[in-house]
Amino acid sequence: MAYEIFLKKGEEKRILAGHPWVYANEVSRIEGKDRNGALATVRAFDGRFLGKGYINHASKILVRIFLRGKEEDGEELFFARIHAANAFRRSLGYDNCYRAVFAEADDLPALIVDKYGDYLCVQILSLGMYLRKKEIVSALVREFSPAGIYERSDVAVRKKEGLPEETGVLFGEIPERAEIVENGIRMEIDLRRGQKTGYFLDQKENRLAVRRYARGEVLDCFCNSGGFSLNAAAGADRVTAVDVSPLALETVRRAAEKNGFCNIETVCGDAFSLLRAFREEGRTFDCVILDPPAFCKSAAEAADACKGYLDINLLGFRLVKPGGFLVTCSCSHYVPLPLFERTVAEAARRAGRRAQCVELRSQAPDHPVLLGAEETQYLKCLIFRVQ
Repeated sequence: MAYEIFLKKGEEKRILAGHPWVYANEVSRIEGKDRNGALATVRAFDGRFLGKGYINHASKILVRIFLRGKEEDGEELFFARIHAANAFRRSLGYDNCYRAVFAEADDLPALIVDKYGDYLCVQILSLGMYLRKKEIVSALVREFSPAGIYERSDVAVRKKEGLPEETGVLFGEIPERAEIVENGIRMEIDLRRGQKTGYFLDQKENRLAVRRYARGEVLDCFCNSGGFSLNAAAGADRVTAVDVSPLALETVRRAAEKNGFCNIETVCGDAFSLLRAFREEGRTFDCVILDPPAFCKSAAEAADACKGYLDINLLGFRLVKPGGFLVTCSCSHYVPLPLFERTVAEAARRAGRRAQCVELRSQAPDHPVLLGAEETQYLKCLIFRVQ
């Protein structure tokens, strides 16, 4: 007999508002018996049908709902959902590189699919999806006819699902580097060793927006593969790209050569230390870009994360020339926009700088935000004119 999950009184409100997660502590009782990872029906306390999803007794997220009607689970459903998600991106004009499936936002919880030219990179983050990897890969091949599919499920969150971290080729062949074109710029992506699934696709339109403000001397901190640096180089006199990873900086240099940019200098080191050194040297820049990795992975770490954001933005404000621009980002979901804005405002105050916010941006449209599921809204990109 399949699992029947009954929630406690009142716990259905969030689910009815569109959130797909059912937490174990919200459950009143469980009826039936099946294998872990099987499809389970979720009901309100009074028995009303709320939806179906895969169950995992090892996770605090007991069920991730993705069926709210009479749909049938299986490869055809995966194909239909993947096709719909991809068609939406194509309708927006995305073609070469984009997030083709954004998990919960595309009714495929815990599944990420990124497209890099002829190749796909996937993350499978739940037990239910892990048990259906074969069907998912088959559906992806049908939709994209890719030259290769690579798995990058090497993320710590898998441990919460009772799953090991995994990487490897799932279909076809994967080259040493895949070439993409972003905002007219040719770049190489390392699917095996690059950050996340190889590259941060969510920032692509913010990187294009920065071209408007990238003039004179530009400093790009935490540059990673150089997305912001290369876009800035299209209009700046000189770009200094900073990252702690020699591998990332080598990628930046290759991309600069590939695109004919001779105005990018790479500097390897810790961004916090280098910003302090630039301050001591009296160096200033017309535009400073701060795009650090997430400073926190849980709500408990939010306070410490804000200390990090305060520090890095204080350093950034002090290096911007009067009339120049500070571009500052946060991908920490647990630091919501109002808190991030207050933190940046405090950094400006401590730096003795007045700042005008000229743009408030978020993740690209191929990373849509699911109303009712705040976890899908995570990226903040603020652009300030500094006086």
